[in-house]
Amino acid sequence: MRMLAKDVFQLRGFPPNAINVYLVGDVLVDAASRHAGGRILRQVQGRKVTAHALTHAHPDHQGASREVCTKLGIPYWVGEADVPAAEDGDMISRQPDHPAPRMSARLLGGPGHPVDRALHEGDEVAGFRVLDVPGHSAGHVALWRESDRTLILGDVLNSMNVITGMPGLHEPPDFFTPDPVRNRESARRLAALEPALVCFGHGAPVRDTKKFVDFVAGLPAD
Repeated sequence: MRMLAKDVFQLRGFPPNAINVYLVGDVLVDAASRHAGGRILRQVQGRKVTAHALTHAHPDHQGASREVCTKLGIPYWVGEADVPAAEDGDMISRQPDHPAPRMSARLLGGPGHPVDRALHEGDEVAGFRVLDVPGHSAGHVALWRESDRTLILGDVLNSMNVITGMPGLHEPPDFFTPDPVRNRESARRLAALEPALVCFGHGAPVRDTKKFVDFVAGLPAD
């Protein structure tokens, strides 16, 4: 795994940066697909992990959640409005009616798992503050540490094209996003923080604050 900031590590994935998992202090943030459990567990072996938190309950973020929670014996933390999807594993009915999310769920999604803590605006996770940033999912959350302006924003934005794999800032595709307008509102909220380090669910970290802020400023108004 790679250290990005104090107590923030990006786990190795394949391809690199495609589906990101982070260890933040002693909290595992996201769990990639259901095929990633062994890889995640090998990388955190010997490290203290006391909880697993989701940015949002989509198949490529919760796929290995039950496996890591069960094998590590740790609680599962999810944004309140995403708790039902995280527990019942039914993400298809909560995404747009399109072949892409259906395929993602079949290929990547894992089983549901009981949630131990519903995350809310202002909660603390490993020294980060929880921010409610819905749109890409109903209960999407981001993690913000003001002391060094580090942001973990899940899929509010991506720093790669999730279809082609090409690097660059992008909105998540509408066919994975139930409310694109609200997601842009969430992106504008995060850009106003002027983060110095942005960690994405998909794509490499970005340390260019101006690039991030300017991209969000150019998003459609509605």
